[in-house]
Amino acid sequence: MSTEPDLTDLSAAVRASGGELRAGGTDTGARQRSGVSTGPFTDLDGAADLHGTRPLPGGGLRIGALTTLAALAADPQVRAGWPALAVSAGTAATPQIRAAGTLGGNLLQRNRCWYYRNPHVSCLQKGGAGCPAREGDHHFGVVSGGGPCITPHPSTLAMALLAYDAQAEIHGEPARAVADLYGDGDRLHRTDHLLPPDRILTAVRLPAPLPGERAACHRATSRAHAEWPLVEATARLALDGATVTHAAVAAGAVARVPLRLPEVEAALIGREATPDTLAAAAATVLDRCRPLPQTAYKTTLFRDTVLEVLEQAAGTPTAGPAR
Repeated sequence: MSTEPDLTDLSAAVRASGGELRAGGTDTGARQRSGVSTGPFTDLDGAADLHGTRPLPGGGLRIGALTTLAALAADPQVRAGWPALAVSAGTAATPQIRAAGTLGGNLLQRNRCWYYRNPHVSCLQKGGAGCPAREGDHHFGVVSGGGPCITPHPSTLAMALLAYDAQAEIHGEPARAVADLYGDGDRLHRTDHLLPPDRILTAVRLPAPLPGERAACHRATSRAHAEWPLVEATARLALDGATVTHAAVAAGAVARVPLRLPEVEAALIGREATPDTLAAAAATVLDRCRPLPQTAYKTTLFRDTVLEVLEQAAGTPTAGPAR
């Protein structure tokens, strides 16, 4: 008889306890230690269908939500067909975190605002009435959009998956775009995603890569290793000769949600990927910037990070990992 847990039973257990689901435990453990999360926790680790990768009809790929970042970064299928996702997973956090942290946990983690993480400070994320970061130290805050909470979403993998048009599988529900896990950010004043606590993210589905597409990702950080990004971006380009026929560009660490950048894409498609074209496309993000007093530096950093990935993707084939 199988001892694998039933996902419906796990969902019911969370509803009954009022607690949280737990995957690799890297974020829930950190929140426990800081005193902002008390559980109880319902572990997902025994569910085999949530682990590993498998091909989908038509050339796509399904990645189980409990696949670790380290396994995702090393997977030869991911590295060959979706290299910017592999690089995003392989450069996040530290080797120890990547060995335990999971795809699903990365997508559904909580933000890293020090006011939220301080158990002695009241904030919107913990049911309080205001955002102390707005009047306090917010130099890691948003530069685009805004809303009641001004802390950027922390998921690097969500940003990469936006560029790959990925879908999220939810147990017992139809698949949905990864972007639908977050919405536009206006509803994220007491949480960092829109999935109810008892819903289980089971996998992510990647569509087949385009023939000859190129991809790149880049994180702008304040130190070389083990640092949260100030701004990050991912780009996918398909070219016919020098002309861009397809573009998908996304950014992270700049808004309450990971952002797809349609204005950048529109400025590229149908044009030759010249330095001037790439620079003009990257500059379109400036129109969406509304910096806070301490995040004005992110305005040009946002533009320059997008330009960096466009330049890399314009010259980096998907036969190997993006730089």
